[in-house]
Amino acid sequence: MIKKISLLFLMMFWALPVAAKAQKKPEPDTYELLNLFGEVMERAKTSYVEEVTDKKLIEAAINGMLTSLDPHSSYLDAESFTYMNEQTKGKFGGLGIEVTMDNGLVKIVSPIDDTPAAKAGLKAGDYITHIDGETVIGLNLNEAVSKLRGKIGTKVKISVRRVNAKPFDVTLKRQEIKIQSVKTEIKNDDILYIRISSFAEENDKNIEKAVKDAQKKLKGKLAGIVIDVRNNPGGLLDQSVAVSDLFLDKGEIVSTRSRNEEETVKYTAQEGDIAKGLPIVVLINEGSASASEILAGALQDHRRAIIVGEKSFGKGSVQTVLPLGEYGAMRLTTARYYTPSGHSIQAKGIEPDIVVKPAKVEVLEDYGWTITEAELSGALKNEEEEKKGKEKADNAETISDYQLIRALDLVHALGLYNQGQGSAEAEKKAEE
Repeated sequence: MIKKISLLFLMMFWALPVAAKAQKKPEPDTYELLNLFGEVMERAKTSYVEEVTDKKLIEAAINGMLTSLDPHSSYLDAESFTYMNEQTKGKFGGLGIEVTMDNGLVKIVSPIDDTPAAKAGLKAGDYITHIDGETVIGLNLNEAVSKLRGKIGTKVKISVRRVNAKPFDVTLKRQEIKIQSVKTEIKNDDILYIRISSFAEENDKNIEKAVKDAQKKLKGKLAGIVIDVRNNPGGLLDQSVAVSDLFLDKGEIVSTRSRNEEETVKYTAQEGDIAKGLPIVVLINEGSASASEILAGALQDHRRAIIVGEKSFGKGSVQTVLPLGEYGAMRLTTARYYTPSGHSIQAKGIEPDIVVKPAKVEVLEDYGWTITEAELSGALKNEEEEKKGKEKADNAETISDYQLIRALDLVHALGLYNQGQGSAEAEKKAEE
């Protein structure tokens, strides 16, 4: 009996601390926390080693509150808000890089085509550790971006760390960045190459015009389309939806889901594929983010395009910019993107259907060990020699971009496959 009582007492003794620990501490009153904020601000203002303004303290507090939520939420002062608006209109000043914060360092999401950063060889995934000799550790994203920007024509030195490479410094001259977000070109005489460097205003109209012009110019001999969104950091959601819609006949393009289920928004395609079913290949890499991933994900899920390259960046969150009058704006993450099949892009990215790493292609010399028909004395000339010479020149121009070469080859392969399928179906119908 005594043993039983002792055991019961021991169990109660051990249970008491556990029960006490299990009790959840009540949340502090909001007014108490605001009083704490006021006290900290007042002490910083009066006791800090240098004089500091209320505006600086409050803006820093607001930005700290937002940036603590995720890497993409932040406070934009009036200057930063103006800069952001200029970006979406395709014209701004700076170095030409899209950046984010990662482990206290500035990480390059992607360099923008034909800008000082791209010409200097900066790559997606590079880390900026110092700006003009000063470390970026301790800075928030807005502060780091402000140091990178400056008066057009002035120079800035940045220290860069790259995976599997020695750290290096590069000095860049700030320029007015004018983004031509869509560039098009006919490759191999029958493939439309569309380079989208960012999703800015009127992308869809420019791409639609390019496809129609190519169809008209090639007189119905357009073999297919390559859409290149490598190092495209994203841009306007409505433009990524509109561009995807150009190549889809029906179905969901993307959905955005917030914490409230009733606020889910689904974007669907309207009838009409401007490419009329022609093969499409989309090129992506680790610098393809946000709106680029929406395009790739939509075309991949609907099996409208083959995705080639490397896994994308994985930014699957929606930021809403809320203007704050004369004080700028706040950028707040309000939802996540989901592909038509229901997969979240966030921190996962788009996996390519065919993985193609960047590679250097070299043409091997034959050193004259072989003799061709053309070298024989009195050999007949080919009337298409001039045309073929032009094709060789075009191939030499693109041979430095191995991923693009693979994409162009794939378009031709898909075209041949589709022709074979069409012939087989025609023969089957004839037999019936």
